[in-house]
Amino acid sequence: MPSFDIVSEFDKHEASNAVDQANREIQGRFDFKGVTASLELNGDTVQLEAEVDFQLTQMLDVLRNRLIARGIDARCMDPQDPELSGVRARQQIVLKQGLEQKEAKDIVKRIKDSKLKVQAQIQGDKVRVTGKKRDDLQQVMALLRGEEGPDLALQFDNFRD
Repeated sequence: MPSFDIVSEFDKHEASNAVDQANREIQGRFDFKGVTASLELNGDTVQLEAEVDFQLTQMLDVLRNRLIARGIDARCMDPQDPELSGVRARQQIVLKQGLEQKEAKDIVKRIKDSKLKVQAQIQGDKVRVTGKKRDDLQQVMALLRGEEGPDLALQFDNFRD
């Protein structure tokens, strides 16, 4: 039976490259001349550091554009609240990977509500969808990519015919 997996992941090497590119862009920008501002990737967390909080929002936009240019969905970013302490402003951006149980249940519910002739089951941090026809599976993909789909960075993996 045809099947595929719904996952939420990104290439860590591409994320590292995006952070490096964003750092280089910020160092070369005119509005950041003479300002100590940096981005640093630690595992799945990007640490933004600047002198004032509005620079953090500019850095976040630069990072978002660099991630998109490297093929990483920007919806995987989870910005935390900025921390303001005297002359420094810091913000952590968590790059989410994997589907949480609540998100996976929401995806399965959306698939079941669509009345398509497919079965969806949660398997750890991914959702496996199986059906008799390839067309039904493609309709599920279109449903989740569309406007009614969840606001998550989803990829469709392991398509078997």
